[in-house]
Amino acid sequence: GGKAKPLKAPKKKAPTEQDDEDQAYNLKKRADEKARKELAAKAGGKGPLNTGAQGIKKSGKK
Repeated sequence: GGKAKPLKAPKKKAPTEQDDEDQAYNLKKRADEKARKELAAKAGGKGPLNTGAQGIKKSGKK
């Protein structure tokens, strides 16, 4: 219900000043992301890796 809102143009971000610290942080973040992706790709071929999110899986055999 209600009226459809008109689409707003996204606000233009003013070019933010980046000091060396910010730049270093962003660089590190990108490197970490890349390393994580490579690791995931490397581990991808090994089959089901129990990541801990699902706890201990018990097989249904009795």
